[in-house]
Amino acid sequence: MDYKKMTETRQSCRAFDPVRTPDRAVLTQVLEAARLAPSACNSQPYHFYVAVDGTARAVGAATQSLGMNKFAGDCPAFIVVAEQPYNRSAAVGAKLKDQDYRAADIGLAVSQLVYRAHELGLSTCILGWFDEKTLQALLNTNARVRLIIAIGYARADDALRTKKRKSLEELVTWL
Repeated sequence: MDYKKMTETRQSCRAFDPVRTPDRAVLTQVLEAARLAPSACNSQPYHFYVAVDGTARAVGAATQSLGMNKFAGDCPAFIVVAEQPYNRSAAVGAKLKDQDYRAADIGLAVSQLVYRAHELGLSTCILGWFDEKTLQALLNTNARVRLIIAIGYARADDALRTKKRKSLEELVTWL
């Protein structure tokens, strides 16, 4: 699948097939795409935790407070993205420029991850609503949890939806 087609057809999945769990080899390919993402000073300030089986159920439950992410109970796997410290050169640059590049670095890695997943026939949903303290305890880390990617195979009835996006004119100013 070419990149243009991927950007046109990748969508957030909220209807996962609960009985089809992606195998470790496929998930490794997805994680490899994230590993190759660019980052400030090649610092890669993130760590990925892969949850399947019972751990996936616990991660899914941590995303469902206040009635959110009800679909997460059917998702067979999750990739939790935790923020890590910069390497020395990125830390100096961030301080000098008063910029924290880690959010952008995580976004780049996650973007590559979800598009590789799509290319391999997997579906994803990037989640920002979760109980961070529960996840930190589950993962045995004090690192900030920044995103969770629900990942698996979509149910057969999960049809491609029409994308609702701002127009290019709303997003771009030519100077």
